[in-house]
Amino acid sequence: MTPSLFSVSYAGFWGQTALSLTDFIARAGQLGFRSVMIAGKRPHLSPLDASPDLVHQVKEALDLANVRCDVIAGYTNLSQPSGVGSEVPHLEFQIAYIESLCRIAAQVGAKIVRIFTSYDVAGQDSQAQWTRCVKSIREMCERAVAHRVTIAIQNHHDIALHTDALLELLSDIDRPNCRLGFDAWSPALRGEALYDAAKKAAPHTVLTTNADYIRVPRHLYRPELVNYEPVSPDWVRAVPFGTGFIDYAAFFQGLRDGGFAGIAAYEICSPIRGGGEAKNLDRCAQTYLDWITARK
Repeated sequence: MTPSLFSVSYAGFWGQTALSLTDFIARAGQLGFRSVMIAGKRPHLSPLDASPDLVHQVKEALDLANVRCDVIAGYTNLSQPSGVGSEVPHLEFQIAYIESLCRIAAQVGAKIVRIFTSYDVAGQDSQAQWTRCVKSIREMCERAVAHRVTIAIQNHHDIALHTDALLELLSDIDRPNCRLGFDAWSPALRGEALYDAAKKAAPHTVLTTNADYIRVPRHLYRPELVNYEPVSPDWVRAVPFGTGFIDYAAFFQGLRDGGFAGIAAYEICSPIRGGGEAKNLDRCAQTYLDWITARK
């Protein structure tokens, strides 16, 4: 298992310290990571900006920091809007985007491009949405072959979210370079048994992206009752790794027992306890690296 640091942690999306891609790579090396996962969008590595000169700068930065890039993270939502939205080739745009990321991945030495399925579209037939994902991901995989890249589906979006559904989707896609980017936070939030889910997914998994959270209960005041009404679901807040409710010991044991030996990436992908200053981000990243290294 290879610990990795995801560049989204230093992208500034949630008000945290934003580093350029080359500065992020240098920071990862300084913290002791030997692998990075790079966000395939601005401000880091968008295909729109990935000129030969930028790719050369990235490769130089990786060499200088003694770090390799193992994963490029794509951001997809393979839904098709209803009505007149069907006139726009949304799926073709995303297939082309992922093909571009595969080309960039090959240039910087990465073997994996991470994708998502799609969010559920109200009023659309479930089978049609499922079939759309299957066909789109098949084509992504077929186009990735020329770049010797594996497509990893992360259990993040609505379609095929449950572990059993995700494995069903993977079976329908039926491409040798389609694997899983299987994370703990989604099954933990939805009440799946983490050890069992991880062990089941592990034989198909090449990547896991990790962050820890606490549940913050919510209530609304009802003045006519002089009381509070519980509100569901809870607010979920990011906290330093190992201090949240997710049982990562069980999750990683399940992955190991199932044969996983891939990339374990740390991400800060929402506001986190302690704030977004560089010192806190670095401390959280280091905490993860120490935790995962102690259990390798």
